[in-house]
Amino acid sequence: MEGKFKFLYVRLLFGDVVILYAGSMIPADLRVIEAKDLYVGQSSLTGESDAVKKVVNSEISNQSLDSISDLDTICFMGTNVISGSAKCVVIKTADNTYFGKVANTLTTGKPKSSFQLGIENISKLLIKFMLVLTPIVFILNAWKHNPVTAFTFAVAIAICITPLLLPVITSSALSKGAVKMSKKKTIVKKLDSIQNFGAMNILCTDKTGTLTEDKIVLEKYLDINGNEDTRILKHAFVNSYFQTGLRGNIDEAVVTRAKTNGMEEYIQKYKLIDEIPFDFTRRRLSVIVSDGSKKQLITKGAVEEILNICTMVDYKGEVSPITKQIKDNIKKISKDLNKDGLRVIAVCQKNDINDIVSFSVNDEKNMILLGFIGFLDPPKDSSKSAIEKLNNAGIRVVVLTGDNAEVTRCICRKVGINSARIVEGNQIEKLSDIAILRLLKDTNIFVKLSPIQKARIVRLLKEDGNVVGYMGDGINDSPSLTNSDVGISVDSAVDIAKESADIILLEKDLHVLLDGVTEGRKTFGNLMKYIKMATSFNFGEVMSVIIASVLLPFLPETPIQLLVEGLLYDFGQLTLPFDNVDKEYLQKPRQFNLKSLKNFMLFMGPLSSIFDLIVFASLWFVFHLREVALFQTVWFTYSIVSNLLGMHIIRTAKIPFIQSNASKMVYLSSFLLSIIGIIVPFTWLGRVIGLVPIPLAYMSIIIGIPILYCFVAMFAKKVYIKKYGEWI
Repeated sequence: MEGKFKFLYVRLLFGDVVILYAGSMIPADLRVIEAKDLYVGQSSLTGESDAVKKVVNSEISNQSLDSISDLDTICFMGTNVISGSAKCVVIKTADNTYFGKVANTLTTGKPKSSFQLGIENISKLLIKFMLVLTPIVFILNAWKHNPVTAFTFAVAIAICITPLLLPVITSSALSKGAVKMSKKKTIVKKLDSIQNFGAMNILCTDKTGTLTEDKIVLEKYLDINGNEDTRILKHAFVNSYFQTGLRGNIDEAVVTRAKTNGMEEYIQKYKLIDEIPFDFTRRRLSVIVSDGSKKQLITKGAVEEILNICTMVDYKGEVSPITKQIKDNIKKISKDLNKDGLRVIAVCQKNDINDIVSFSVNDEKNMILLGFIGFLDPPKDSSKSAIEKLNNAGIRVVVLTGDNAEVTRCICRKVGINSARIVEGNQIEKLSDIAILRLLKDTNIFVKLSPIQKARIVRLLKEDGNVVGYMGDGINDSPSLTNSDVGISVDSAVDIAKESADIILLEKDLHVLLDGVTEGRKTFGNLMKYIKMATSFNFGEVMSVIIASVLLPFLPETPIQLLVEGLLYDFGQLTLPFDNVDKEYLQKPRQFNLKSLKNFMLFMGPLSSIFDLIVFASLWFVFHLREVALFQTVWFTYSIVSNLLGMHIIRTAKIPFIQSNASKMVYLSSFLLSIIGIIVPFTWLGRVIGLVPIPLAYMSIIIGIPILYCFVAMFAKKVYIKKYGEWI
């Protein structure tokens, strides 16, 4: 019906016959049974833009088969026909196709990160403490206190050992990090990934667009002996400018370079007479132009194809017959250019054509070879410095690409990636996981990889204890993005890549990524400050209060006082997500380590507990304090001041206030809440929870002992760092 579209949905089954033509999307894995000049674009699977020829009878040997996607008799689902036509039979459909297997790797989702597992382990550890402590504290106090009082005290102790604001501060720190990262062109999709971003020690990335400009540039125009010759550029320019087909990247690069060299005059000098369009069988394109006096046929194309139609060579204006020696030298020059990362195209011409009126492919013979033009997707100016900075930040860069070895080696050498050893996808396919892990120890470049091979390498790096980031922007990158600890994509990526990613970069530049890593490390550092601070202080105080509750004839604090005290200094720690982080801390990746947390808690917790017991002993034996309410009040205020002052010792491995300064918000919050802790006993709130005004004499304990603790803790910090090699 006019104005309406009618869609026909067909379910393909094994054995069905499918007819393909230029522009067709391939709906299943197909075996070619008839083909005429069939070329298929497989960039959705391999990431490479070059079309692949498909034939009925394979033209490749098993030895030269790098990956399953190289099969020239199979058309894969999700790819598309560039040119030609074919009749094919369905051999795989839906999830059974190669594309389906790639897609299935996305459905399992990401495993839990080390940070998520760490938070879970902390929770489990604290729950165990609570389950053990509650009955013990109750039994220790039930014999001399009211059972209800003993029970509520035991519950309060169990609550106090828990970092109450851990969920709040975790969310706050991650959100703050996400906001700061967004200002540096890094968008965080999943907050938990920030920690992995900072902890990342291996970055796997493709070559094109990340290390390179993703833009073809004409680098060289050489004669048959490899010398630069502007005549070659001139003929290539005339060919590219006057051809009327779709102007590709190569033609654009030729035209741009020629205009840069001031060759616009040839646009007016020549007039297009005819054209022999490019096709994938000939792999060349010809234009016939005239300058008013004579016609010229100018052809450019693949080196082998051009050599096949040339009988003469032109060197510095002198034409001579082409010999085997000349051909071998030309092939050698072409191969050397390939090793330098250049894609090489040959240029030739024919002048004695004034009498020809209608031109065809048959006229592309007995031509004169002029030379070569070499194209390069050049490395970004920023790539070398970015790689160096990533390495200095403890991040190893591993290149996983579908491109060939020579081009990849050249680019990697230019940007500073060790290219001494390169492994190809066909080698990976034959190796066990253990063998690949051995290769990964000293290999940074893997080429001719399929999407599944890339994902396998990422998985193995993770299983070897690394935190792996993967940067990609194509459909073929999606399995690796899902397999990695932190998937990184760019705003211009395909939708499925962005959906699979945890981090989106607004600019495809490794410097932007490095800025994001730095913010991730800051966020993780501030989180660890709170976690280590809260667990060690809480552990130390609980130990002190339990001991005091057993030795004293009364409770050192009532349950309500314990809870209010904990709440006040937790509020002081709410500003930690905004704290400064020492530069030294940001120099290497750090992972969440439960063992490190236990070491810290068991080392610093008892130290703070010792000073708590000094306070109890001073009040009991020095001041002979027997008044329960005043005893509890002094302890209440001391605990708040001590924890907030001790926070500045814990937050840095350096000397606080001198070598390392906290943010203004941290200074302000710790000062104000210390004042509040001193003032509360004089207010109605203090009276409600059983506190009384503190005589001035007791201020020596409330202020003096925390200062003494800071000096001793500084010495203990040096001992701890020497023993464990870390602090936060």
